[in-house]
Amino acid sequence: MEEKRHLRKERIGIVSSNKADKTITVEIKWKEKHPIYGKFVNKTKKYHAHDENNECSVGDTVRLMETRPLSKTKRWRMVEIIEKVK
Repeated sequence: MEEKRHLRKERIGIVSSNKADKTITVEIKWKEKHPIYGKFVNKTKKYHAHDENNECSVGDTVRLMETRPLSKTKRWRMVEIIEKVK
C-alpha cells in the first residue's frame, strides 16, 4: 500500500532577519481589498523558518514550505533561495 504525502503550503517572501542560528524571519506581503471601502490595503505577515546551513542573508527572496513544528514558533523551512541580494 502506498502512502501519499499531503500537499504542503508554500510561501514566497523576503528575509527580514537572520540573527538567530539556523533561523530566518521572512516577511510575506500581499494586497487585500477592503470589504466596505474598496481600497486595496497592504498586508504583511512574518514567519520564522528553518535555515539549516545559515545561507540566507537579509533581503534574499526565498521559498518556504510548511513542515512539522521545529520549535515554539518555527513551522516552516526554507526550500530554496530564489534571488540573492546584491
